[in-house]
Amino acid sequence: MVKKVPRSFDVFGNIAIVKFPDSISLVDKKEFADKILKDNKAIRTVLEKSGKFKGRLRKMQTRHIAGERTKEILYKENKCVFRFNIDTTYFSSRLSNERKEIAAEIKKDENVLVMFAGVAPFSIIIAKNSRAKKVFSNEINRIANKYAKLNIELNNLKDKIELISGDIKTASGKLSKKFDVIVMPRPQLKETFLKQAFSLSKKGTRIYYYDFCKIDETDFIVEKIKREAKKFNKKIKILNTKSAGEIAPYKIRVRVDFQIL
Repeated sequence: MVKKVPRSFDVFGNIAIVKFPDSISLVDKKEFADKILKDNKAIRTVLEKSGKFKGRLRKMQTRHIAGERTKEILYKENKCVFRFNIDTTYFSSRLSNERKEIAAEIKKDENVLVMFAGVAPFSIIIAKNSRAKKVFSNEINRIANKYAKLNIELNNLKDKIELISGDIKTASGKLSKKFDVIVMPRPQLKETFLKQAFSLSKKGTRIYYYDFCKIDETDFIVEKIKREAKKFNKKIKILNTKSAGEIAPYKIRVRVDFQIL
């Protein structure tokens, strides 16, 4: 009988994370993990992804399979460095190109708000690779905020990024400014949080909104945004719609760029 081994694995700096089929034994998992360590000298730990991301905090469940016993990662991307714990905070290396693309869209002296900022990858890459005036980084997860603070210091961006901790629903009421750009790398939640984005926008604000749908249903996401805009008396113009990566068979993360008129 042929073993059903994984076709690929995710690499975060020094750690590889594997999603094994249910039919594989622990012995076979360890054999596969040992091969990863042997073939990839930079990888020092192999973890098994044992559960889905849960809730708005997007925490992952992993189990140690081989190598050093650690779940803290040092990861480099787009001229930036990040430290985080894979189980207590969320980080997607697959959004690397998205972060680079959005950073390239930011114009000189623009004020940027990143919602659902996690350990601050979007915030830091925008601040490091654009001429933004200031980046405001909002996250509800306290542990993620601690890592965000550390990552801002590691990348020498203390003067360019301001952390706004807590729920954006309450934090939005404390913010006195309207932003030029709002980035919304949302987790898979029913709520859009567009109400908060609209309340922090002004004429000309560009919003980069992420959602999830079947590969042929992106039009439904656009219509949902239009309905929300109408509900909150905002006129908008859709600038771009694109796939931001497949997350499951026939299901994608979609990004819709639109502007407040």
